[in-house]
Amino acid sequence: MRTTWHDPETEELILRDITLDEPWALLERFSTLVRLSGSADEAAAVEYISSRLSAWGVPHAVHWPTCLISLPGPATLRTLGEDGREFRVKTLSFSPSTDGREVEGDLVYLPGSQASGLDDLLGASRAIGAGDLRGKVVITEGIGIAARGLDLERAGAVGAIFINPGERIHEGITTTIWGSPDLYRRGGVPPVPVLAINRPDGEALLQALRRGPVRVAFANQVDTGWRPIPVIVAEIAGSQAADEFVLFHGHLDSWHVGIGDNATGDATLLEIARVFHQHRDRLKRTIRIAWWSGHSHGRYAGSTWYADTFAQDLSENCVAHINCDSPGCRWAMEYRDVAWMAEAADLCRAVIRDVTGQEASGARPLRAGDCSFNNLGISTYFMLSSTMPEALVREKGYYAVGGCGGNIAWHTEDDTLEIADRDNLLRDMRVYATVLLRTLNAPIYPLDYRATVREMESHLRRYQAAAGDRFDFSPSLQAAQSLVQTLDRFYAATEALMDREVDDPLVRRANAAQRMLARYLVSVGYSEEGRFRQDPARAIPPLPELAPATELGQVSPESDRAHMLRIHLTRGQNRLVWCLRQAGRRLAAIME
Repeated sequence: MRTTWHDPETEELILRDITLDEPWALLERFSTLVRLSGSADEAAAVEYISSRLSAWGVPHAVHWPTCLISLPGPATLRTLGEDGREFRVKTLSFSPSTDGREVEGDLVYLPGSQASGLDDLLGASRAIGAGDLRGKVVITEGIGIAARGLDLERAGAVGAIFINPGERIHEGITTTIWGSPDLYRRGGVPPVPVLAINRPDGEALLQALRRGPVRVAFANQVDTGWRPIPVIVAEIAGSQAADEFVLFHGHLDSWHVGIGDNATGDATLLEIARVFHQHRDRLKRTIRIAWWSGHSHGRYAGSTWYADTFAQDLSENCVAHINCDSPGCRWAMEYRDVAWMAEAADLCRAVIRDVTGQEASGARPLRAGDCSFNNLGISTYFMLSSTMPEALVREKGYYAVGGCGGNIAWHTEDDTLEIADRDNLLRDMRVYATVLLRTLNAPIYPLDYRATVREMESHLRRYQAAAGDRFDFSPSLQAAQSLVQTLDRFYAATEALMDREVDDPLVRRANAAQRMLARYLVSVGYSEEGRFRQDPARAIPPLPELAPATELGQVSPESDRAHMLRIHLTRGQNRLVWCLRQAGRRLAAIME
């Protein structure tokens, strides 16, 4: 089968040459650097990576795009009155700033909750209250990342404090703008300053509030502005179809020294560059390896700049992109809910099984993790890789975080060298190397877009059940079923090409067809904003333009909302049916 194709000789040769020497040297160097986006320490990290690439003769370039970056400064919080005390707090990237001037307000508690999992943590904002909050400082539970500060808009609050779930305060970012803003995306930041506090101090404030009114004074500083940030791109040309490439990438910037998030990923990228360049005669297609800045402090500004600047090349020639974030961390021994798009599920399961002997489970990629290429329609697999077993998470009393293999050192001062694990890092590097080799060298890309369309069908049926007789999704279902039939014929025909070379004209034509399929199916399945713009950094439901169908059965059928929902769904269905039909027609033409 295409999805389980592999070249045992090449894989054995390359996996044998992957070692810990260079990766661990990078981790030790990076453990001395606080790699804030655009900072001197980050520039030192760029110099380190560039010098190693140069020493090995790996072709590469360092770009310095100017992007909107936000670096949190100091923040203070104190209670007023005779029993007043000071509390340790942090502010977040893109929080409004008081420029160090204190703001006073009465504290008011609005019940919240901590994230139950990664999807919840990085997903959509949740309402944390309503009503008149004029002059109030809201306190609620949760890690203050993503967009929850926006829920306070029009309520009149003057500030928001989020109680983190543990002893440490997690750094984060508040804007929902993906990458640097354009004229269409100028909002997306909280209306009031956002602070974060740890659980013991947060509980102390809540206890004081239960005893009676509490008035607080807070101040913060946030340095937000346009600044140059680095983007390193190395390229190792393939020996046959050099114009076709796989993009392998991860973020360079960090909170604190950020070993698990993401120095281990940076080390993995560097080792893949070293070994793949050493064996470049074994690569059939090109690999591009990119280190982005602006992930943590610019909401994926570096990868978005690359998607913007090289959009035409990516659209025409990129086979897939593979993100590398937080591999090789302490206690991360399982591959659970690994992010992959449906077309790559069989490939990813086979790779993890072959390298580790484990069975992996997958999940739909989140709107996170430098996944800046959905709108362009490029398939992706992996973001985070290995993670801690759930039993160990419960045993340690940990909670959901967005990296570090599940270690709650994520985005804190504790993300130091001890978070990296030698054995886990070596294993994860071999997993990444194997999935890259199979994507680069398989005659026909090891992807199956029938799985993508069938996944769409399952969501369409779910939306139909929710909408009932108020909307008819049968045109979409018919178009999807027709495309699956065409794909059955296409993939049956490609089996005869599996023993040919990558540069064979028929192989090239079949693979161009798969890239075309991705441009239609990924774009319509994961984005709303159009091919060359970015959706906001919020949870994106499957077939996002049709997801409002879940609301249709809950509103009065003759209400304004119901009429608008039906119009919205009609337009969304038109887009989906057009994409499915165009993909089918173009595929049929290729097979003639």
